Amino acid sequence: MFYHSWEPIYKKIVEDFGFSVENDKLATKILDELLQRDKQFSIKKLEELIANKEVVAFGAGPSLENFLKNNKKKIVNKIKIAADGATTALLEHDVKPEIIVTDLDGNVSDQIKANSSGSVVIIHAHGDNIDKLRRYVPKFNGVVIGSTQVDSKPYRNVNNFGGFTDGDRAVFLADHFNAKKIYLVGFDFEGVIGKYSFSESKDKSLKLKKLKWCKYLIELLMKNRKNICYLR
Repeated sequence: MFYHSWEPIYKKIVEDFGFSVENDKLATKILDELLQRDKQFSIKKLEELIANKEVVAFGAGPSLENFLKNNKKKIVNKIKIAADGATTALLEHDVKPEIIVTDLDGNVSDQIKANSSGSVVIIHAHGDNIDKLRRYVPKFNGVVIGSTQVDSKPYRNVNNFGGFTDGDRAVFLADHFNAKKIYLVGFDFEGVIGKYSFSESKDKSLKLKKLKWCKYLIELLMKNRKNICYLR
């Protein structure tokens, strides 16, 4: 996903939610500075993990836990990308994701733990998580890569792989690095929020609206790709 292809989508998202582009840019600048000071930047690592591999992207929907209880054999020898709170579910079932995509909205301590044991963490900057970036980014001590939803060209350590929510960004990431096959687990769009979304104190209507965008963006990719499907 190149920014010229992503920008029209981003503009629609900004308009729909009333987001501030300037705040998104500020968050990106802050993340870029944090990573310049403290973190290792390694796109090559992502390419090696994903390119021509079978990848499973894990959303945090209600079906996630049941899948992990009954279908773990289906994900053996596949690269696992956890979307934020899904990390906690995977760790609870003794599954370590190779990659975590997060805006620091889930159980961050689990993400730090996984990062310490080898998971690559892609931390996303947006206008509403500046405080979390400042609080948590310095606590990660493994490979950390920055991501944003604005144009990433002005920033050394932040990238735009496409996508909006943690879930669809995991799928866009796999597509960006040319995964051979992308399987979707825990992506539920029936209006029920899974417990691993950690949404108890969040605006439910906003979360559901974001899920609609997640569904739209994943389906947009699926229309143009024959290598993305749900894994049941």
